[in-house]
Amino acid sequence: MPDSPNVPSPEALLAAVPFAGELGISLQEAGAARVEATLPWAAGLCTLGGVLHGGALMTLADTAGAVCAFLNLPPGASTSTVESKTNFFRAVRSGVVRAEARPVHVGRSFVAVRTDLYDEDGGLVGQTTQTQAVLAAG
Repeated sequence: MPDSPNVPSPEALLAAVPFAGELGISLQEAGAARVEATLPWAAGLCTLGGVLHGGALMTLADTAGAVCAFLNLPPGASTSTVESKTNFFRAVRSGVVRAEARPVHVGRSFVAVRTDLYDEDGGLVGQTTQTQAVLAAG
C-alpha cells in the first residue's frame, strides 16, 4: 500500500465502488503507479460450463483501472469512465483472478489505464484499456 497519508485506504477506495465489494473484489495494492486487485472465482459469477463471466472480469478490470485513474487525479478532481475495451484470452474456471492496472497516459483532460488480468498460474486472461475523464472540482 502507498506510504502517503493522503492516499485513501484500500477499504475507503473500495467503499466508493460498492458493486465491486458485492462481487468479492479486494485491493492488494493501491498507488498512482500501480493498482493490484483480486476477484475469487465463485459459481454465482459464472456463465455456461463454470466459466467466470466476462462481466465479472470487466468489473474487476474497471475497478482496478478506476482506482488507478483516481489516484492520478489533481487535488479536488473526480473521474468517470468514458471508454473501456476488453480482450479476453482464456477462460477462468477456478481460483483467483489478479488485476494489475497501470497508467499509460496522465493528462489534464483524460487518464488512460491498462489493466492486465491473470489467472493463478500467471496466464494472461484478459486485457482492458480504459479512458477516464478528468472532471474538475466545482
